Amino acid sequence: MSASGLRSILAAGFAIAVLFTAGGEAFAHASERGHVLLLPTDYYLFGGMLAVALSFLVLVFLPAGGLERLSARRITLMPMPVDGRAAVSILSFFVLVGLLTAGVFGSRDPLSNPLPLVVWTLLWVGLTILQGVFGNLWAWFNPWYGPWRLLVRAGVPEAGFWRLPDSVGAWPACLLLYGFAWFELVYLAPDDPERLAFVVAAYWLLSFSGIIVFGYKSWIRRAEFLSLFFFMLSRLSLFSLERGQRQRSLVLGLPGYKLQESVCLPFSGIAFLLLALSSVSFDGFMRTFFWLDLIGINPLEFPGRSAVAGANTFGLLLMFALLFAVFIGAVALGGRLARDEAFLRPAGLLAWSIIPIALAYHFSHYLVVLIINGQYALAAISDPLVRGWNLFGTAGMHVQAGATLGARSAWLIWNAQAFAIIGGHVLAVILSHLTAYRHFGSERSASISQIPLAILMVGYTVFGLWLLSAPTAG
Repeated sequence: MSASGLRSILAAGFAIAVLFTAGGEAFAHASERGHVLLLPTDYYLFGGMLAVALSFLVLVFLPAGGLERLSARRITLMPMPVDGRAAVSILSFFVLVGLLTAGVFGSRDPLSNPLPLVVWTLLWVGLTILQGVFGNLWAWFNPWYGPWRLLVRAGVPEAGFWRLPDSVGAWPACLLLYGFAWFELVYLAPDDPERLAFVVAAYWLLSFSGIIVFGYKSWIRRAEFLSLFFFMLSRLSLFSLERGQRQRSLVLGLPGYKLQESVCLPFSGIAFLLLALSSVSFDGFMRTFFWLDLIGINPLEFPGRSAVAGANTFGLLLMFALLFAVFIGAVALGGRLARDEAFLRPAGLLAWSIIPIALAYHFSHYLVVLIINGQYALAAISDPLVRGWNLFGTAGMHVQAGATLGARSAWLIWNAQAFAIIGGHVLAVILSHLTAYRHFGSERSASISQIPLAILMVGYTVFGLWLLSAPTAG
């Protein structure tokens, strides 16, 4: 096929995507916290059309070979002679014990108790974003590694007592991630400090038991969902620790440069990554007037979580199943277009390119929550038991809810959200194109194979922009 023919095929495919992009109607949006910060209609429409145009330019004109050489470049920043993970992890464990104590004996108000604020805001939102920029910080902060190292020194086998079968894959992590998403999105009181303390303590004990029985590396890589999720996000980051002949060094590279060293994800790994993306998307979708109307709920008279628990449980599964099916279908169709019948290996490699979209939407969806609840968290950690303490000098700070109000603040937040989603989309298309080039060894075959997946990415980007512009309730 000639270059002009390839461009014609790509143009036709993206013309169809443009029609879908430009035809939707945007709505005004009110956030779940009561701050009216809905993405305007022009951002939604322009962002969708920009995603289409940039995807077309990447697939047709981006020189994959040159970008491959560019992504291989590294800059060594400094040596890292000391491995302090065990000490940091032990400190993190004691912080966790303190948070659990606050959850049980502290305030019942989730905006005054540090446990829900740390779990849902600083950990699930803040640390997730930091992982995608700075690398696998969770490998240092997780509260299991340090206590496990102490047990190993006391005589517990480092590899555990039993071997976790390879056939298990990452399915345990998938089940635990779904349980986490269900607890956050469907359970009636995920912010209740006492209930949350019980769940967090039970999960810590479950994971620590699994680490002892099956070994740290095996359990962390295949069953502990936070470690697996954060590790996947860290593959996108600019920084990494690379081991040389004598010592480790901190290295800087382009976003996603570590993905060229990533192994092909198994079927369960693909499912895990897509479940993480779909669960955050469903967090926004389940609050839209569209979904509430679909399940027979008047959004202006929202009856509470208990009335939608069954429908949301099903919806969470359905969104994951649809995304998984469409992704596998897009990769398989792309393989057929490029005359490559195998799709499991390309799917396992291309799944990594979804990470920028997942991280960008995570940032955009939770940005307002991070700004507001992050301030509550800073105040709460200074007085965790509401005893009048001021441990870090932040107990008396006044929460500035106005940080998200006003024309200037709204303009900044809208632009940050739109820029993140469009930037994540473009990076995902570039990484997907590079991955396909490494697999096929030909720029033409790589471009052809990426048409269906690029259209899927455009559709998901438009969906993310629509979620930020749609009215919500509940």
